[in-house]
Amino acid sequence: MIHDVEVRNLQANVDERGSLTEIWRDDWEMFEGEDRPVMSYFSVSYPGVIRAWHRHHRGQIDHFVVPHGRVKVGIFDDREDSPTEGELGTYVLGEESMQAIRVPGDCWHGFKVIGNEQATLINFPTNLYEYDDPDEERLPYDTEKIPLDWDDPRHKKS
Repeated sequence: MIHDVEVRNLQANVDERGSLTEIWRDDWEMFEGEDRPVMSYFSVSYPGVIRAWHRHHRGQIDHFVVPHGRVKVGIFDDREDSPTEGELGTYVLGEESMQAIRVPGDCWHGFKVIGNEQATLINFPTNLYEYDDPDEERLPYDTEKIPLDWDDPRHKKS
């Protein structure tokens, strides 16, 4: 597990009508102090789409939930003095693994839609997006700086 990454299992409350799953509560520890979200958004991505890599430099922390479809999230820690410096973590989130994940914004992170359907990723970031001055540094998804093969068969499901 990458230092400062937290994963929280989400409980789906199911009955004859369908289900209800809480994806954010103000009393969860992962949302306290500096981790408190200030906005939310969702993205819908097609099967096989990779949205990687980026990181933030102004203290942003992301909180991902995937209520529909399935994604593989990659987090690479190249922070100096981190106990997990140089390590890579991957996490599969989606309908069959309802979890919220805390992503330290200063780690490189991204995701790939796995499976044969679209995926919806909801993010609860701790900083507002600044349209005129975005807090993002980017690398291509296939950079040699990060040791992740997005096509690793251990994470493929159809």
